[in-house]
Amino acid sequence: GASDAKSKLMGAYCNDDLNMPVYSAGAPTNELRFSKHVYDNVHGNIYLDPLCLKFIDTEQFQRLRELKQLGVTNMVYPGAVHSRFEHSLGVYWLAGETAQKLKNFQGMELDIDKHDLQTVRLAGLLHDIGHGPFSHMFEREFLPKVMSGSEWSHESMSVKMIDHIVDTHNIDIDAQMLKRVKDMILASTEFSQLKSNAEKRFLYDIVANGRNGIDVDKFDYLVRDSRACGLGCNFQFQRLTETMRVMDNEICYRAKEYRNVHKLFATRADLYRTVYTHPKVKAIELMIVDAMVKANDYLGISTNIDDPAEYWKLDDTILKTIEIAPDQELAEAKDLILRVRRRQLYQFCNEYAVPKEKIEHFKAVTAQDIVCSQKHTSLTLKEEDIAVTNVKIDLARGRENPLECIKFFKDYESEEKFVIPEERVSHLLPTTFQDMIVRVYAKKPELVEAVSEAFENFQVRTYGIKAQVHETPEKKKRRVM
Repeated sequence: GASDAKSKLMGAYCNDDLNMPVYSAGAPTNELRFSKHVYDNVHGNIYLDPLCLKFIDTEQFQRLRELKQLGVTNMVYPGAVHSRFEHSLGVYWLAGETAQKLKNFQGMELDIDKHDLQTVRLAGLLHDIGHGPFSHMFEREFLPKVMSGSEWSHESMSVKMIDHIVDTHNIDIDAQMLKRVKDMILASTEFSQLKSNAEKRFLYDIVANGRNGIDVDKFDYLVRDSRACGLGCNFQFQRLTETMRVMDNEICYRAKEYRNVHKLFATRADLYRTVYTHPKVKAIELMIVDAMVKANDYLGISTNIDDPAEYWKLDDTILKTIEIAPDQELAEAKDLILRVRRRQLYQFCNEYAVPKEKIEHFKAVTAQDIVCSQKHTSLTLKEEDIAVTNVKIDLARGRENPLECIKFFKDYESEEKFVIPEERVSHLLPTTFQDMIVRVYAKKPELVEAVSEAFENFQVRTYGIKAQVHETPEKKKRRVM
């Protein structure tokens, strides 16, 4: 039994049809020599297969060079200027490598063929092609302000964009493969149509994992973003891809890797806290969203978000367009961008973390809540004087513990998979898996004192205590532009 399992696992170390060793992303060595490659600063040489090249060499894919991976973060971490283009190549590569490893380890029993490898790679390559200017900011902050109840998501836009590229450039691709690529991209969203017993269901967990959040998209951006911001990354995804194994149509991990799995989610939460939602990054985001909202009626930024033929023309350069336009209608938007350039930012007043027991029934705090909390002072605040941001930081599964959704196995001989209960992992790990942080900004420096005071009143009214860690500094209250 045990040795059978072992030989099954080690069975397919050679390519089915060529009977020769396999290197990287499913291509035999002689093919690799002739394939195009680019050198990536995270993964080294990335070899591009002919079908993927057809997608890469289109104006729609090349547009990703003009979308910064981290939106406006480079205004705080100057090195964070990498784009969605290199991230997409990285995910393409890791998706192919991961599927190839499973083929090497368990090829016979899993029946992974060339089409599967190609499909997974394409899904990795195209998973972000639907992102808008400044990536998540466009989807989460800008669109809700200009289209109430918007259901738009970058994943469903990616799917439309793929169809558009295939039609526009007459790309010859098997219809079934195309459908699977799109299903893989939607696998972690509410639009997913996947059944848990779908054929080769495990392949759909490689690029965007809806089951437990471990996927090559995270493997790439955690390392790439950490490096670009000059931060160390102590999470090693290679350990996970070397020891994974498919059991009952699901990718499982070796039990002794559970700390590494936890490190994946902890690294992500840490990046959210220190980089993605840095108070200054958020201040700049709020200003750019306000500028885009003011420019929207005149420029129609949100008018083509469902039409790939027009949408692909939209990228981060929208800021430059506004900034240098002579049109009087854009004056207010231009002023805001000029303030960002001159570092006259919305002033961060204070923040607090929502008490643990209140998170479940948390209702987003608005500028109006703060205005209603002011005591009678000489200054009367208006809603447009205040910006509020409700920042949610989790370990990828909302309020759930991500480890509860991950299946482990003891060793390569064992046939059963199991979940590791959190109390066995460590008593140092968190007992709550989500933080909700409420931050308030004054749009003009002279309002900091009034806004900070109203914010404190709001906390006392809502929770009976001041939930913030410390008072707003006096020197900040006295600052004038």
